[in-house]
Amino acid sequence: MQPRQAPSAAERPEPSSPALAAVAAQTIQPSSPRFFFSSAASANPNISSHRRIAIAVDLSNESAYAVKWAVQNYLRPGDAVILLHVRPTSVLYGADWGSIDHSVVAPAEDGDPDDSHQKLEEDFDAFTTTKAQDLAQPLVDAQIPFKIHIVKDHDMKERLCLEVERLGLCAVIMGSRGIGASRRSSNGRLGSVSDYCVHHCVCPVVVVRYPDEAGGLAAEAEEGVEANSVAEEEHEVQVAADGQRD
Repeated sequence: MQPRQAPSAAERPEPSSPALAAVAAQTIQPSSPRFFFSSAASANPNISSHRRIAIAVDLSNESAYAVKWAVQNYLRPGDAVILLHVRPTSVLYGADWGSIDHSVVAPAEDGDPDDSHQKLEEDFDAFTTTKAQDLAQPLVDAQIPFKIHIVKDHDMKERLCLEVERLGLCAVIMGSRGIGASRRSSNGRLGSVSDYCVHHCVCPVVVVRYPDEAGGLAAEAEEGVEANSVAEEEHEVQVAADGQRD
């Protein structure tokens, strides 16, 4: 009797339950943004636009508005989107986290300080992931492929530029008051993070101005804006051309 040969890939049965199908799907999910971009392009081979776009967010309301603006005004079929967030290496490091429950970051009064700090970090990691998923909802609704990319670094502006170059992005979109307690100065110029990114990142920056509730101003987008350093303000930014990175 000859040994039985294993069935070929074409002969193998499909997963017989939603649970098995989910497991099978998870095995082909890209493990990094680079693979995500390749997968997105392969899924739409007939679409000429395969731009790699990042939306830099800091979990604030301004960042949420920038995501909505990008969906409505900037993104187009074929784009692959990275929701890029640089989280401080310490929860206690100053940053503008938007509207959050202070109990999330309140240290425990009892117990070992090291254990309390570790739990604080873990809780905030979970909170950050949940908040980022909430920010991505407009992308989900518009059925735009995206990946949430969260990294930790004590220097947000430098890490943003490094990630932008490393991922070979085509453009970065950000809110005008997002990314760390950003504010506009009286002369309308952008702040220190925007200024740094404009001068050190490799591609265009699209800055989405959050509507002025007091003045009722409509949102505007500014691309490639240069800025002088201002103490409190941040903006994200540039990226590599389509063919520049694999």
